[in-house]
Amino acid sequence: MRDVRRALVGVSLRRRTRNRPSPVRATAQAASTSAKPGAGKKRDVKAVTPKSEDFSQWYLDVVREAELVSYGPVRGTMVMRPYGYAIWESIQDWLDKRFKETGHQNAYFPQLIPYSFIAKEADHIEGFSPELALVTKGGGKDLEEPLVVRPTSETIVNHMFAQWIQSYRDLPLLLNQWANVHRWEMRTRPFIRTLEFLWQEGHTAHATAEEAEQETLQMIQIYKEFAEDVAAMPVVVGRKSRIESFAGANCTYTIEAMMSDRKALQAGTSHNLGQNFAKAFGTTFQSESGEEEFVHQSSWGVSTRMIGGIIMTHGDDQGLRLPPRLAPIQVVIIPIWKKLEEKEKVLDAARLLHEAGKQAGLRVHLDMAEGKSPGFKFNFWEMKGVPLRVELGPRDVGSNSCVIARRDRPGKEGKEFGVTLDPEGWVNHVQKALQDVHASLLGSAREFRDANIVDVKSYEELKHAIEEGKWARGGWVGSDEDERRIKEETGASLRCYPFDQPEGPHTCFLTQNVAREVAIFSKSY
Repeated sequence: MRDVRRALVGVSLRRRTRNRPSPVRATAQAASTSAKPGAGKKRDVKAVTPKSEDFSQWYLDVVREAELVSYGPVRGTMVMRPYGYAIWESIQDWLDKRFKETGHQNAYFPQLIPYSFIAKEADHIEGFSPELALVTKGGGKDLEEPLVVRPTSETIVNHMFAQWIQSYRDLPLLLNQWANVHRWEMRTRPFIRTLEFLWQEGHTAHATAEEAEQETLQMIQIYKEFAEDVAAMPVVVGRKSRIESFAGANCTYTIEAMMSDRKALQAGTSHNLGQNFAKAFGTTFQSESGEEEFVHQSSWGVSTRMIGGIIMTHGDDQGLRLPPRLAPIQVVIIPIWKKLEEKEKVLDAARLLHEAGKQAGLRVHLDMAEGKSPGFKFNFWEMKGVPLRVELGPRDVGSNSCVIARRDRPGKEGKEFGVTLDPEGWVNHVQKALQDVHASLLGSAREFRDANIVDVKSYEELKHAIEEGKWARGGWVGSDEDERRIKEETGASLRCYPFDQPEGPHTCFLTQNVAREVAIFSKSY
């Protein structure tokens, strides 16, 4: 362990780090002074590692500096700090509302699952076996049967569905669960891949295959709606290949997002399980005709991985850039004064804006902390990704105006001067600005994605596109073995067959045979 000493506008902070010193915050207003006695020479230091230098380290720096997570004592685990968890709560709030609007109810199933349940569905156990965490002792004694710490809940859900469902009148059964799951990952990254993470998992049972398919498609569209309308993260919606589908599913649908390093992130999935789990667990119902039939099922989920996707889609070298509809704080008001006689006038005006914002339903924070310069506060809230910053000083109060700075646009380009202090007019202006920030983030991310998708007609073209870090899109009728070989040779996997297919005809870039549809290949997280 080593201490890294830093100074930020005269404020000295101390940090403990593992293995090596972490990059330290610096901005135009922040400089570091040598820790050696008598040394007064200032030197510039880095806030976070620039994305262009080391994207992976940039990401780790941002989640640390923005106070989203800390590492847990068990390798591969993370502790979500209040600001990070507040983002997850915003995700929960929106999704939970949409789930209930579409007829789903919340339930909760046990975290410990008998190992025999996992083993009942052959593809399921094969797919999850390397990631399972097992409990073999309890109360100081060996257990008669090992218990699996929940990696997902299809098995235990079916155990209960088999008891609850008797007749077609019990269908459809539409449930959702907010829970934690454990998967023993070897290479971890906060939010993206950890031993334990938070998610929601939906589980439904239906009388017909058509109803199950309709449900599966409905939920992937809800995930797309969330990604684009709330997280400002453009996604490609499509169908997974057989190799990339969920273990035990007939078919998996996905939303794939391009991160700013051009890797793909699977941000949400919806699975048509057919009757696979129903047959393994005897989940049957009596149909209207009196016949005993197996139910048809779906499952679908989004996790805290979505937070990692938001960071890697929108973040910059100054830290987070949060989409307004998810940001725990949408507007931060920073009052500025030098003389004591100026303080109360500025604070009174700031309080008025703060109250007006709250009354209008905005998530607004008034930063009244003393002993920290305006520059320090600007940098602090930029790192946190707050969409709008309101600067309010004595001259602004005198002219009945304020300055609003947008987080999505750096420097003077993102500043608007002379914004009214009239509460109603100010609220209207802020609400419009928040809409503009969302549209700007979504538009720039979509433009970046579309510019980095390349249409390919041969394997050589695909390899070149992947070497350049881009997504390759081309006709595909290759075999499972062909798909595995491409992944082994290029590091790129088949992300999906997009729902939005370009006009044909198509030719498979590998076999040169006629292809019914195109697929997207890329490197991914």
